[in-house]
Amino acid sequence: MSNLCSRIVSKPPKRLQDGRDSLSVAQTNAWMNAENINNGSGLSMSPPHTVSQRETATQVSQCYSGPPSPCGSTSVTPSPTASPALPPGTATLDPNWQATKPTVRERNAAMFNNQLMSDITFVVGSPGHTQIIPAHKYVLATASSVFYAMFYGGLAECKQEIEVPDVEPSAFLTLLKYIYCDEIQLEADTVLSTLYVAKKYIVPHLAKACVNYLETSLTAKNACLLLSQSRLFEEPELMQRCWEVIDAQAEMALTSDGFVDIDVSTLESVLARETLNCKEINLFEAALAWAHAECIRREIDPTPSNKRAMLGGAIYLIRFPTMSLEEFANSAAQIGILSPQETIDIFLHFTASSKPLLSYPIKARTGLKAQICHRFQSCAYRSNQWRYRGRCDSIQFCVDKRIFVVGFGLYGSSNGAADYNVKIELKRLGRVLAENNTKFFSDGSSNTFHVYFENPIQIEPECFYTASAILDGSELSYFGQEGLSEVYMGTVTFQFHCSSESTNGTGVQGGQIPELIYYGPTLNTSLTNTNSSED
Repeated sequence: MSNLCSRIVSKPPKRLQDGRDSLSVAQTNAWMNAENINNGSGLSMSPPHTVSQRETATQVSQCYSGPPSPCGSTSVTPSPTASPALPPGTATLDPNWQATKPTVRERNAAMFNNQLMSDITFVVGSPGHTQIIPAHKYVLATASSVFYAMFYGGLAECKQEIEVPDVEPSAFLTLLKYIYCDEIQLEADTVLSTLYVAKKYIVPHLAKACVNYLETSLTAKNACLLLSQSRLFEEPELMQRCWEVIDAQAEMALTSDGFVDIDVSTLESVLARETLNCKEINLFEAALAWAHAECIRREIDPTPSNKRAMLGGAIYLIRFPTMSLEEFANSAAQIGILSPQETIDIFLHFTASSKPLLSYPIKARTGLKAQICHRFQSCAYRSNQWRYRGRCDSIQFCVDKRIFVVGFGLYGSSNGAADYNVKIELKRLGRVLAENNTKFFSDGSSNTFHVYFENPIQIEPECFYTASAILDGSELSYFGQEGLSEVYMGTVTFQFHCSSESTNGTGVQGGQIPELIYYGPTLNTSLTNTNSSED
């Protein structure tokens, strides 16, 4: 994170509980853009950081088609391969330029960033980084109640030049582009500053487009930073999407570079989270890393006592008693963060029958409960199937909401108890996103047996993924029948298609891989499956 900026260029600093300025939007943007370049994905501020499962690599400059305009359909910004835009004012050099533009939209677009007939000028950007941007009061006032009040309200501005030091020039131009041209062009390095300016001037369609862009860019490695910013921007839907990622892929989120840059309020909300899917030792190590970074930001020595001071009350959200005795003894007990009396009391909690009263929670986090999508309505076995000779069982699937696959359910031996070696894989467009070589024991029943990946894998909506398994063990096993092409799991719908990689007979109607095990939105109490004869 050494390339992050420290100045705030898109939003005035918001004072947090410890008096520290909030993480700057510019800081987040710079980090997002660097990660995009490294990962080749424009949508991913990704820090796709993660196993970003974006469908194809896109350019960092990503065009976004905004929500419908009240006057008609919103145009899509030209693709990066289109002809470059003309310099401001070029479109009106012809004295009869109006005759060449048959629509109101085209004539209005010709006024974008154009001095012709402009009656207001904005000086946008922080001192030393300003840009002069001409505009037209009437056009701005028809798009924003803030601009209307500014120019035509009871306390209307009389000045012909307005300074806007808290907004990035590029973000302000994106706002004007939408107002004049009905186009929304979002890029990874300016989307947060654009969201700020859209909220500042109350332009909700542009703000919504920014939030949608951020949601599609969300991964474990940027989720904590986006959570911090979504709290700042008061975007509850984006906050919820961030929490879904952080809960499911907590270990990856906590070890991401951006975690140490979140504000203390967001840190406390993470440490207090009941549904985090990680060990308590991981949370403690993440909190230490944040405290170390905070010491560096404040230019003080990162000693154990100073780290503890930086954590403040947040340290009492760490559930030391829920660590294993070995984890506590080899980590927290030895690094000086806890006082000697606290260390002794926690050791006594582990070992003594009469336990002392602690200042730390003693109940383990509940974590996330895995959900199971079962795609067959029955299973069977026959004396001449299902056999394994190193062949691959594979099925394609897609979902309509983001989920996190943690493993598969598989059928086992139909000929008595048996051990299996299995290689499971999850692919997207031929690229292996996760794999695991593991074992499971089949007791000879028709039950499914669960095998897991090392970490949950983020699955994006409306994209096809391939689940595969190669089993080695007792050749005869159970197999699924009466397969469903669609399975409704309350808030998530799964669609299944046959895979060209399947060489052992598995398809939609029958075969192996009967279950996908995943974390996702809350499961409804009543589930309805739709049967289809499609193979």
